[in-house]
Amino acid sequence: MSPGISVPAARQPMAVFAPGKLPAIPCDTLLTTGRYRTQNGVMLIYKILREAEWAELSTRGIFSGAPVDIKDGFVHFSTAAQLPGTLAKHFINETGLTLVACDSTAMATDLKWEPSRGGDLFPHLYRSLGSSDILWTRPIEAGPDGHETGPLE
Repeated sequence: MSPGISVPAARQPMAVFAPGKLPAIPCDTLLTTGRYRTQNGVMLIYKILREAEWAELSTRGIFSGAPVDIKDGFVHFSTAAQLPGTLAKHFINETGLTLVACDSTAMATDLKWEPSRGGDLFPHLYRSLGSSDILWTRPIEAGPDGHETGPLE
C-alpha cells in the first residue's frame, strides 16, 4: 500500500487517502467540525484581485478567474488565517490589489475545500465569481511590513 495523505473526515477518525485521490470536503462539513467556524456561523472567504481583474468584475459583473484560476479550473480563495500567506506567496511587492469578501455558506453548492499549501484546506470555487457573491471589498494597502488588509471577519 502506498503512503497516503491524511484528510479530516466529518466527525470521524482521520481517513487516509492515496495521493491524487483526495475527496472534496463540502463547506457545511467544515463548518460543523468547528475548525473553520466563525462568529454567527458565517465564514468569510477572500479573493485577492489585481487592478485589471477587479476592473473586469466591476464592469462585467462576473469574473472567470485569474490566469492561475483558469489553469487550475477553479477560483482560488483563502480564509482569514490563510490570507497573509497567500499575499506573501503570490502577491509580494504588488500594489493596486483589491480584497473581495464572500460568504462561504452562500456559495457552498459550488465551493470545495481541498488540500493545498501545507496540507491546509483551501476554498475553491468551481464556477465564475459574480458580483452577487460579494459582501464587501476594500483596497489592500502597502504597509511598512507588507500588505495591510484591515480587519477581517
